[in-house]
Amino acid sequence: MKAILRRLLRRPPAPPTLASVAAYARWAASYPPHAHNPLMQVEEAAMLDLLPPLTGQTVLDLACGTGRYGLIAAGRGAAAVISLDNSAAMLARNPARWRALASSEAIPLPDAAVHGVLCGLALGHLPQLAPSLREISRVLKPGGWALVSDFHPLLYLSGRRRTFTAPDGQTYAVEHYPHLYSDYHAAAQPAGLLITAVAEPRRQPPSAVHDLPVVLVLRLQKT
Repeated sequence: MKAILRRLLRRPPAPPTLASVAAYARWAASYPPHAHNPLMQVEEAAMLDLLPPLTGQTVLDLACGTGRYGLIAAGRGAAAVISLDNSAAMLARNPARWRALASSEAIPLPDAAVHGVLCGLALGHLPQLAPSLREISRVLKPGGWALVSDFHPLLYLSGRRRTFTAPDGQTYAVEHYPHLYSDYHAAAQPAGLLITAVAEPRRQPPSAVHDLPVVLVLRLQKT
């Protein structure tokens, strides 16, 4: 018992948690448009493994941040990339030609506007998946696809958090809600989306602390 108490007392205090918009307002200045930490590198590799050919397609980079997936889509031959994010600070650093301030729960596009949607590490900031998945389905053309990634719920439930260090040196955690695979399935089906592929990659090499998957990546198709 004494050993357990000593370990608990040695743990650093948990960083304060910020609402996602407030967090990204502080993070934007040091958030480059590429995978800049080990979790994002694992996530991006899994997303690219499931990415269909993009030549000639119109792609929505949803919750685009500073433009990581928009740049990838353009580099892989997308005819047009539309970039949307609810953080003005992140969007200001995004080089996309067509970009706008918007939420994944209210996408300012007409029905059947895009061939595909890329949404990286964003839906976990929202308490409910259904509104965003309904909107993703609405703007997809029939047969269209979406790739969605999330901080893995098992990692979150084990006590891990997505954190960043602000320019003032303070470390913060970003608001997050753990969504299980079953939660995505339950929200996708009524929205007319079928999960066609799943990836749950681990860090390579596995961490000495845990061997849990670090992200959940889903490919969905509009039925």
